[in-house]
Amino acid sequence: MYLLMCRWILLCCFLCALNGYAQTGAYKPVADAAAFKEQFAKASQATQSIQADFVQEKELSMLSDKIVSKGKFWFRKDNKVRMEYLQPSYYLMIMNGKEIITRDGQQQRTVAARGNKLFEQINRITVDCVQGNVLNNPDFTSKVLENAQYYRLELTPVSKALQQYFKVIQLMVDKQDYAVSQIIMQENGGDNTSISFLHKQLNVPVADAIFTAK
Repeated sequence: MYLLMCRWILLCCFLCALNGYAQTGAYKPVADAAAFKEQFAKASQATQSIQADFVQEKELSMLSDKIVSKGKFWFRKDNKVRMEYLQPSYYLMIMNGKEIITRDGQQQRTVAARGNKLFEQINRITVDCVQGNVLNNPDFTSKVLENAQYYRLELTPVSKALQQYFKVIQLMVDKQDYAVSQIIMQENGGDNTSISFLHKQLNVPVADAIFTAK
């Protein structure tokens, strides 16, 4: 359950991440938070579909080397997502609005959406990311900072479920297009995960078959 929850929270934040790595600098509180929220929401709502490669880097407190995973990602409104890890090992996750499907090797699991508290929480975060309303999600307290190039959203979990896994989630938002350029997730145990996208395509046709496990 821990691994599933972490992967799905990562996936939800993937929906906000559409560009490459963002360099950090000196940050200060955002000058106009209301204007930022409005522009961030507009940029998110304009995205109907996403198709991209992704690279995930995980730093473990007990290891000196990073664990690098690579794969492919698809999203289509409303709330259809496929994240397919291809390297170093295969792992599949699909959310199609009715159920969550995972496949690890030859083992496949399906969890019904209706009445599932985990799915409902995941779905709420997904919708908030897609609509650009993640700063209003009651599961987090939020802070927005800025420098000359980027906004930095710091999301601190307040719900007990999320506090079990994450200390803080940071989203680096490019001021040019209001797209998130980097995600950093700090776990309570001292591990860190960052994600970036490559070869992204926005608002391209994505077939229904992508969101099945056949």
